[in-house]
Amino acid sequence: MTGRPKLRRGLVLAAVGLGILVGAWIGGFLWFAADLATRVEEPETETDAIVVLTGGHARLEGGLALLEAGRGRKLFISGVHKGVDLAELLRLAHQAPRDFNAAIVLGHAADDTVGNAVETAAWMEAERFTSLRLVTAAYHMRRALLEFRRVMPHKAIVAHPVFPDAFKKDAWWRWPGTAHLLATEYTKYLGALVRPLFIPKLPERKP
Repeated sequence: MTGRPKLRRGLVLAAVGLGILVGAWIGGFLWFAADLATRVEEPETETDAIVVLTGGHARLEGGLALLEAGRGRKLFISGVHKGVDLAELLRLAHQAPRDFNAAIVLGHAADDTVGNAVETAAWMEAERFTSLRLVTAAYHMRRALLEFRRVMPHKAIVAHPVFPDAFKKDAWWRWPGTAHLLATEYTKYLGALVRPLFIPKLPERKP
């Protein structure tokens, strides 16, 4: 009989702890959704490089437009599938070949955002570049900046979020696809925040 009160107390404490975690997740998620970028903060700033993370046509289109506008000397596209060359990538993105294709470099080594950061850091070091404009979707930008700044703490990184038409930021809770995407991205962001507690720190690239 003496074990039952202890079991009940343990279950209550577990339920309270779970409730606190769920409440914290929900509160953080609402902040995450409300705090998404709505515009590019430094549209005129020039950097050595423009870096596009694959995952959406708006990203590549944005990167190409920035290169054409002279916002960077080279465009690095990270996370391109192996075997896909620039001509194929432009075709898949419904983009015509450009006169400045020689200034576009493809990275095939990355499979995720951490890989994007590591791959880009190696390329930046080889080019001796000190600044980059990071192009990715607005909902992905916070996690991308976290990973990029971890491996390139001495590089200047300008955030350049893009806003895909399929992503419904306004009244996102009315759109199941957008709500699920935001929840997934927020959970990944939390995982990225706590990863250094469980996994050895990625080596930093020296300037």
